[in-house]
Amino acid sequence: MNERQVIIVASGGANTASLQFALQRLGVDSAVSADPAAIQAATHVILPGVGAAADAMSRLKQRGLDTLIRTLRQPVLGICLGMQLLLDASQEGDVACLGIIPGRAARFPTAAARPVPHMGWNTLDIQRPCALLEGLNDGDYAYFVHSYALDVGAATVASSRYGEPFTACVQWQNFYGAQFHPERSAAVGARLLRNFLSIN
Repeated sequence: MNERQVIIVASGGANTASLQFALQRLGVDSAVSADPAAIQAATHVILPGVGAAADAMSRLKQRGLDTLIRTLRQPVLGICLGMQLLLDASQEGDVACLGIIPGRAARFPTAAARPVPHMGWNTLDIQRPCALLEGLNDGDYAYFVHSYALDVGAATVASSRYGEPFTACVQWQNFYGAQFHPERSAAVGARLLRNFLSIN
């Protein structure tokens, strides 16, 4: 996979170093960049995210990357907040997002037995076949840290449950997303990243 040119979009997320290490363990080098030309030229683009949706969208807009990301034709993977940024909107700050994938991220309802954020290992439920999920199975565990989630819908390829079901992975044309953190999800996360890098 060394011929892959992987760009991690510099969107202000704090998880880029751990993501780069996860890719290195797969034998793949990556670069963190906000340069539109570098992003456009990449074979694979990853949109990470940690923090608030409104702040992340503001940073993308300041660099003109909101417009650019919508035009990308290579495989794009949104991770955690990065996945939510691909949606129409987020309840967090009532912000319009990139509008690539239908849906709106909403805050988990607070319950005594389910603190928010949802944090820790949770199981996956595969909804339909998808190249991103090749080799993954119902009941596999992934590591989540998030307060907002997308309901299960047309773009959902895997779900999880925190009280009610929510979307764990999406696919919409050449855009993919994981609500969990593959870089922190051991073998399951490594397989998902490897699968993404194998998509042409």
